[in-house]
Amino acid sequence: MRLPQADVEWLKAKLDTGARSSALHAFDVEEFERDGADWVRFGIHPWQDTDTDAAAVELPVHDRRVVRSSTGHTQERLVVLMDVVLLDREVTAEVTLTNRDEMGFRMLIGREALRNGFLVDAGRSFVGGRAPRAVRRRNRGRA
Repeated sequence: MRLPQADVEWLKAKLDTGARSSALHAFDVEEFERDGADWVRFGIHPWQDTDTDAAAVELPVHDRRVVRSSTGHTQERLVVLMDVVLLDREVTAEVTLTNRDEMGFRMLIGREALRNGFLVDAGRSFVGGRAPRAVRRRNRGRA
């Protein structure tokens, strides 16, 4: 999948029909005001265990929500609207910003984003394909 507003061409994401909104690993989250509106600046590490291809993003704050994790913990999170490209189809998703450092996927795609005409086959993986080999090698520190 891809995040065009962040210039992130590849991001390994997990579809999670149990989650209402989508969630993105974000770091250095900083709220600020622009033209009287609340905005947020944050960084994205698209790859696990490395800061290769890090991106910085500034977006308006859409909402603040208390989210309950799969472990039962609650956390207040900022929500932004982000364009997400899945299978060459762009949708706008409500995305909560959180620390997903310990998770295997940098992003979860929730059911609200998937309601835009996607069908989930729980028995299949990487339906949209994997990152190109050159991208995977660069991520692993190999040119």
